[in-house]
Amino acid sequence: METMRLQKFIADAGVCSRRAAEALIVGGEVYVNGKPATLGQKITPGADKVTVRGKTVRAVAKPRITVVVHKPRGVVCSNADPHNAVTVFDLLPRELARLRFFCAGRLDKDSEGLVVLTTDGDLAHRLMHPSSQVVKRYYVKLGKPFPAGRLRLLLRGLVIENEHLKVEYAALVNPDRSGASTALDVHLHHGKKREIRQLFTLLGHEVRRLRRYQIGALRLRGIPLRGARQLSSKDIQDLFATPPSPIPPKNSFSPDEN
Repeated sequence: METMRLQKFIADAGVCSRRAAEALIVGGEVYVNGKPATLGQKITPGADKVTVRGKTVRAVAKPRITVVVHKPRGVVCSNADPHNAVTVFDLLPRELARLRFFCAGRLDKDSEGLVVLTTDGDLAHRLMHPSSQVVKRYYVKLGKPFPAGRLRLLLRGLVIENEHLKVEYAALVNPDRSGASTALDVHLHHGKKREIRQLFTLLGHEVRRLRRYQIGALRLRGIPLRGARQLSSKDIQDLFATPPSPIPPKNSFSPDEN
């Protein structure tokens, strides 16, 4: 029989995400055949007995479905949050609500735009892993004009709490005669928590709006606010596709407004 990594088995069974499963294993809460599990351990589904926090985990055959949703501001990317009644999973079509979805690349509560939800743990892992280099594009609206001369600071990056924060591309949208604008087009692929907001805050600029309008070659266009669209195999390929080289935005630029 075919073996598989323990954390993948736990994730595929719908217990939690693969990353959370790894934490459970490290924390000593996972057992295989009555013995403490180790990270990276392989098991044979159906032959080995796996328990998580004392409960037996069984393999579950489930459909692989991937959906993109247009998250509005005020909605959190969490399966359950005691402080927020509405989560991004509430945007799923009713017929899919019974399935266990993973959020593959979160947006903070105050941000909006494209979010990928999938039942495929492998796909979620690929999308979130830094080695995939999946490009994400954002429209950023600031409280005051950002001068063109400071764009290099976004590209070079800043260090905060021993983390190097930076973007791969940044351009002004509709700059004025002085070469400044309150709107920017920003691209990155690593996406640390609140990275864009932290960068602009450190540079003395309040982010008034942050909208993810593209992941890979897949764009937000055509998905209404709070809407969802199930992805085809071609759409999933587009998530990993390298988009064309960016062209500095001009007056016609639009972050796929709906």
